[in-house]
Amino acid sequence: MQAGNYNIHPHMQILLTNDDGIFAPGLAALYKELVKFGDVTVAAPADSRSGASHSITFSRPLVCNKVDINGQFTGFSIQGSPADCVKLAVMQLHKGPIDLLVSGINNGANAGINVYYSGTVAAAMEGAFLGIPAVAMSLSFEEQMDFEKAAHYCVKILKKLMPVQKGNVININIPQLSKGEPKGVRVVPQSSKGFDEYYIRQRNEQGQTVFQLAGNGHRIDETPTDTTSLEEGYITITALAPDMTDHHKTSELKQIKW
Repeated sequence: MQAGNYNIHPHMQILLTNDDGIFAPGLAALYKELVKFGDVTVAAPADSRSGASHSITFSRPLVCNKVDINGQFTGFSIQGSPADCVKLAVMQLHKGPIDLLVSGINNGANAGINVYYSGTVAAAMEGAFLGIPAVAMSLSFEEQMDFEKAAHYCVKILKKLMPVQKGNVININIPQLSKGEPKGVRVVPQSSKGFDEYYIRQRNEQGQTVFQLAGNGHRIDETPTDTTSLEEGYITITALAPDMTDHHKTSELKQIKW
């Protein structure tokens, strides 16, 4: 991937999606920034699909409506997952090739093992599967989310990343902005340590035993990762690979006489 101060060309065809739903403020904030640089097509879930990961819908048809978002823009509202939205937009809704897929801005960071659960990242990954350069963008959660400022940072980073190559997935996370300006930008690997999680055993109104997932912060990494750097107040950039193959282990397995 070549990097530098590359201007997004004015007629770039951009597909914008998310997993928080088409009415999410993070989507609107990003649209306002991206529309300055090209033609933006919005295709997003009709409601929140946070945590949907890379699920797709094949057991029923997808309902798709064109909706007006508070007079700011129109977009395709799809009753499906983020990956569904990307597939449908690329194959049916958008005429001609798409130059860039942007997913976000997510309401909460997508770092560490959250990358696997994230519908935001999955939408970007689906773009990569379809041969479209893709970027996922997220803002660390806090009580007051400043999506407008986050969108400014995201697009500033995007301009430096361009041109993103086909098959690339770049994951951008913005730290909590209430703590002040980000300290800088770090290019870091994804943490795989996971969270300190547990289930709370409860009884519901029907007297059934139910379990509510809860947890504390991310387990600490010894070296800089996306989770530790975000916690320290840095914008993080992580290059993700659509190929989940462990090539080193695959080579070892080939040595076994099967």
